[in-house]
Amino acid sequence: MFSVDRGQFGPNFVFGAATAAYQIEGGQTDGRGPCIWDTFAATPGNVKNADDGKTACDHYNRWPEDLDLIRDGGFDGYRFSIAWPRLIPEGTGAINQAGLDFYDRLIDGMLERGLKPFATLYHWDLPSALQDRGGWMNRDIGGWFADYAALVGRHFGDRLHATATINEPWCVSILSHILGIHAPGYRDLRAGARAMHHVLYAHGMGVDALRANGVKNIGIVTNLEKSEPASDKEDDQRAFDLGDAMFNRWFLGGVYKGQYPEVLTSILDQYLPVDYQKDMEIVSRPLDWAGINYYSRGLYAWDASRPAFPIKQVKGPLPTNDLGWEIYPKGLTDLLVRVSKEYTKLPLYVTENGMSEIDDTRRVAFYDDHLKAVLEAQKQGADVRGYFAWSLLDNYEWAEGYSSRFGIVHVDYASQKRTPKGSYRAFQGMLHNTR
Repeated sequence: MFSVDRGQFGPNFVFGAATAAYQIEGGQTDGRGPCIWDTFAATPGNVKNADDGKTACDHYNRWPEDLDLIRDGGFDGYRFSIAWPRLIPEGTGAINQAGLDFYDRLIDGMLERGLKPFATLYHWDLPSALQDRGGWMNRDIGGWFADYAALVGRHFGDRLHATATINEPWCVSILSHILGIHAPGYRDLRAGARAMHHVLYAHGMGVDALRANGVKNIGIVTNLEKSEPASDKEDDQRAFDLGDAMFNRWFLGGVYKGQYPEVLTSILDQYLPVDYQKDMEIVSRPLDWAGINYYSRGLYAWDASRPAFPIKQVKGPLPTNDLGWEIYPKGLTDLLVRVSKEYTKLPLYVTENGMSEIDDTRRVAFYDDHLKAVLEAQKQGADVRGYFAWSLLDNYEWAEGYSSRFGIVHVDYASQKRTPKGSYRAFQGMLHNTR
């Protein structure tokens, strides 16, 4: 069980569980269009064991059981994502009524169970037809995304407790267009620089579209790492500055200050869209809350063999999860305090935090330590209003396929049987204890 008590976090603090559409839904027979993860997963060598999300956790059919798990666990909210290609199969144009009907059932099911719906519009499942037109490399995606956001706003907006535009713009752009680890799998600096800007431009366009359709309580979810230098050497300090700019300051600075870090624009200027500066007012549209996903830290060392970006990440001495990510609860405290002091006074939500691990006793300890880190951030003045465990279910973990298990509920993929783990019971024990 956890060593913290629910009441320590404040009377209106939201505890929730989080998932993403492609990772759990399946249900690709209702008129849903193909997305970039369908084709990325079908390409040999991209995903462990050639796993794909065709069935995943069959949440499309089993959502009542999954919502019951969230309710019975004592959680207040459910952070889920809406699949763009399920609503608009080609990304623009014709709307798929069956997709609208599914999310009607899902959202109404949350409300019937007393759960607050926290929706994310984009969690990486770009319609393939839009990738054919350049995807995140094409500035037109701002308009495409705005039209999609307007549809969501019109149809679901009055039932949503909170709405995020984009999940993890670092992953959408850098991980997917420079490092090539996620769909669409580019390893190209020009592609990446354009995606880094266009994903935030589209976010701003989406905010405008949501507000024009009466949607309240809008935010964005950035994934942050606790960047640190590998040593006290001057070169490693410089490496840390560049790494931190790439992972954290580009997205935080763009969204909350309307400016990108000069240490990075000086490198990327030749690859960025012409006159990108004119978009910064849209990029930095006012928001109502800020979502932060946190998993680990990054240690940076100088590497002169890489002329464009002379940095590399090195392994640290801390214990890791089964993906090799260091477990560093203090990093969550530090980031929450940093964002609240340097970037925004908006309410903060930890929208993802969790551990890939078979040994669930380690997961219980991980959550306990990170919940204490949230309390420490509050003590230091950060206005943290909620915490979402990643993830409700074992699921399709992108390039790791089904080999990685983040869930607080075990899923037997052959039978689709759900079995709550000790970490689920730890949350249940804390959340039902209202002392």
